[in-house]
Amino acid sequence: TGVRAIDHCVETLCAIAPAPDAETEELARNALGMLVPGLLRTKANREDVEPRLKCQLGSVDAMKACTGGVQLGASHGIGHQLGPLGVGHGETSCILLPAVCKFNARYKANNAQQEKLRQFLVADSVVAGVLQRRGLDVSTADLGDVLDAVIRELGMPRSLKDVGVGRDKLDGLAAHSLHDRWCISNPVPLKEKSQVLEILEKVVE
Repeated sequence: TGVRAIDHCVETLCAIAPAPDAETEELARNALGMLVPGLLRTKANREDVEPRLKCQLGSVDAMKACTGGVQLGASHGIGHQLGPLGVGHGETSCILLPAVCKFNARYKANNAQQEKLRQFLVADSVVAGVLQRRGLDVSTADLGDVLDAVIRELGMPRSLKDVGVGRDKLDGLAAHSLHDRWCISNPVPLKEKSQVLEILEKVVE
C-alpha cells in the first residue's frame, strides 16, 4: 500500500493532460518526500515509529493529490486488470510503475516531468544510499531505474512471475487494459494492444 501511494504521487506529477496545478503538485511532492525515505527507513528498522508516521501522513497527501482532477496513467490502468488475476492492488504498482515510466520516457511523452522528479528523489540521502548500494550511477539512472531500486530494496515483487501471472495471460491483460480510462489518459495514450504488450514484456519475468 505504501508503494501504491508512491504510484499515486508519481503518476500525478508526471501527468500531462491536464498537468497538475500548483496545489496538487505540492501535495504530491511533499507526500513523495515522506513516503519514499519513510518506507525505506521502516524496512530497515521496523521499531522506528517516526518514519512509519511519515508514511501515514504521506499516504493521506498522496490521495488528496491524485483526487484533484489529474488523469492518472498506465500503471494504474494496467494494474486494474491484474486484480481479477489475484494480484493485490499495491503489488501491481510495484511491478508496473518503473516500466510505465520507462515506456513513457522512450516515447518522450513526459521527460521533463520525469527528470524533475528523478532529481527530487536522488537528492534524498536515503534514496541516494540505496542507489549506491545497488551500484547505480545517480547521474545516469532515470526515474524508472530509481523506482526499481527503491522497490527492490523494499523486497516487493518486481515481475508478473513473482505474483504467479504467466505469459499466457499477457494477451488478455493487454486487450482488457485498452478499455481502462487510465490507459487512455496515460502520457502516451494506449490505443493498441501492442503498446500494452510492450510494457508487459518488461515485467513478465
